[in-house]
Amino acid sequence: MYPVRIWAVRHARFFEGVYRIFEPVILKLHPVWNSVGYQRAEKPVRAVEKLSKGFLFDCKMCGQCILSSTGMSCPMNCPKSLRNGPCGGVRANGNCEVKPEMKCVWVQAWDGSQKMKGGDKIHVVQLPVDHSQKGTSSWLRVARKASEQKREEEKVSQPLNK
Repeated sequence: MYPVRIWAVRHARFFEGVYRIFEPVILKLHPVWNSVGYQRAEKPVRAVEKLSKGFLFDCKMCGQCILSSTGMSCPMNCPKSLRNGPCGGVRANGNCEVKPEMKCVWVQAWDGSQKMKGGDKIHVVQLPVDHSQKGTSSWLRVARKASEQKREEEKVSQPLNK
């Protein structure tokens, strides 16, 4: 999968565009996920997500995808699982100190982010990985979170009954 992963980073701008089209579709499907039940939708959606993101990005299914913030380079491919940038052991040629045959995922992330319109997102400090979400669908998590946020905004904007 390594050659495909490198190719995906080189084409980060294209995948950023695909994601900008895909994300609203996932969000608009909230009524479907809600009627089926997020728990019941998890297994089939997770399978599709794992297949597609696994092939393209060598996704490790951490459940908290940040590909759009890391130049389409999955930080979970780092042998040290570093989520906010490279360690001090990046070799002079940009390769990993743990796996010398592999380009550092953060060197790839920087390169990919420079190709993206939203490439400045790489500067945002990410939360630590919540390992309890490993193996779950980040797509469904995004849909559920957006729905909950929208519901909260609607509550706040409703006039108070007197």
